[in-house]
Amino acid sequence: MPGDPNCPICEGIGYLRRELPIDHPDFGKIFPCSCRTEEITQSARAKLFRMSSLDALKGLSFDNFTKRGRVGLGQLQADSLENAFNQARTFAENRQGWLMLTGPYGCGKTHLSAAIANHAIESGVSTLFLTVPDLLDWLRYAYSGVDMSFEERFEEIREIPLLILDDFGTQNATAWAQEKIFQIMNHRYINQLPTVVTTNMLINDFEGRIRSRLQDPNLVTIVKILAPDYRNPTDDTGHPELSTLALHGRQTFGNFSLRQNEKIPAEDLRELKKIFEATRDFAEHPCGWLLLTGTYGSGKTHLAAAIGNYQAGMGFPPLMVSVPDLLDHLRETFSPTSTVSLDRRFEEVKRSRLLILDDLGTQSATPWAREKIYQLFNYRYNAELPTVITTSNKTEALDPRLYSRMQDERVCKVLVLPVPAYRGR
Repeated sequence: MPGDPNCPICEGIGYLRRELPIDHPDFGKIFPCSCRTEEITQSARAKLFRMSSLDALKGLSFDNFTKRGRVGLGQLQADSLENAFNQARTFAENRQGWLMLTGPYGCGKTHLSAAIANHAIESGVSTLFLTVPDLLDWLRYAYSGVDMSFEERFEEIREIPLLILDDFGTQNATAWAQEKIFQIMNHRYINQLPTVVTTNMLINDFEGRIRSRLQDPNLVTIVKILAPDYRNPTDDTGHPELSTLALHGRQTFGNFSLRQNEKIPAEDLRELKKIFEATRDFAEHPCGWLLLTGTYGSGKTHLAAAIGNYQAGMGFPPLMVSVPDLLDHLRETFSPTSTVSLDRRFEEVKRSRLLILDDLGTQSATPWAREKIYQLFNYRYNAELPTVITTSNKTEALDPRLYSRMQDERVCKVLVLPVPAYRGR
């Protein structure tokens, strides 16, 4: 194509030959004139953009990302989002190693990865941005040989200077798909080619060979986003199918009855008030374990839910679930139609920032159930994760392994509600 007709350098030809020694490797070659540089750059950028499958995401950038999330987001969630923003922007500027963004649907992973891609393309870096299912479809289509051969397409993906794989783990897990994904990831791992991965899965759910590479701290930076779905801000729990906190939304400290107008001994009422204040203190600063025990209807679940609702109001919603319901949720993962594995579901519960377990001791006492409850308690005991437990059983009647951990005063505070069942006025 001709250049600028008014260009004083090439006089409109658009190309130049440099005056070089005859032994120079560029001797005799023609080069675009500076009057065509911008045109060529724009053409190259357009080609890169078409290759990257970013048509629907071209407007996503770091400038229009709300780095601390929506108004009202809790500090822990907002901090995790800002950290992800900073890590993504640093990666976009340096493009060194791998970046893995994890978190629930709608937390901002795709926006940040698209911002990285758009920034790279603007810098002239060849980039492919694909969801993993689309990547596999792209490879399957290459078998038709219409645009290029399968080998050429596969090599292009493996060698692209920047590869961004969105929704990693959602692909069809056929043997062929697993092998192709591994070959791509392994090639890029060995050659340390810049790669971005986003996923809502736990790393332990990945195929073993992939998992081992993603866990290499010398190459991979893993960033976990704790923010809820930006498109559905009312779903703050992250586990709507598990948590029963919404069912106890009206149970707060403000409407908890201190039973002043009932014929209850004054000593018991004073003790109830102390328990009320202790649970309120725990709600403000969850630390260690809190065990609430007493007869049915004495207010254990109300106080546990009040703790949960207080924390949710602070922007840190906990996971609240009755122990029998929890075991049912774990059993459901064995169903052929389940979309989540037992390991992933159990991991979600084990690692919850604040876990509220209601009605301990009422669950089915099968060996499997006892073992799962013990594993849960043992993990949270060793990690000293904030946990609230309610039970109507005498603690010594529980599994001895649980009882021994509840007796550790360094970790667990036991509160015995001394009042009878509340029946209203």
